Amino acid sequence: MKKLLLYLSLALTLVASPIEKERSIYQTILRAIFPEKAVINVWLDNPKKYEIFEKIHGVHVVKNHKDADILILYHSFDVPAKDKIIFADGYLVFEHFKNRIVGGFYWQKGRPNLVFVKKNLKDHNITLPPSLRDYIEDDM
Repeated sequence: MKKLLLYLSLALTLVASPIEKERSIYQTILRAIFPEKAVINVWLDNPKKYEIFEKIHGVHVVKNHKDADILILYHSFDVPAKDKIIFADGYLVFEHFKNRIVGGFYWQKGRPNLVFVKKNLKDHNITLPPSLRDYIEDDM
């Protein structure tokens, strides 16, 4: 069933707008990281991205990072909380925090790139579904 949802999500991304593609990819990522949570609290450092996350069912954008389950960073190099799960949305942020982030999603040459960091997933006790395991990197 999960594979079917992933394939459907990926198929929709082929014909969808860039915002819809990004929303679909983030929905898959967030559900993989938090499979048991009914509502995932997300803190973003870029208010322009709120529209992407506010329309994902089961995701609530919070204004205070202390209330978040995950921090999604677009351009911050100053992380407000050391105990939170961090996900990068940008290659420079990904490179800067690669020792702490569970993964990153960024566009490069018009294509989406998705990477998860094995050690950091393990540090947060996150087990990804088989459909996303190809995106796990051992050494960053």
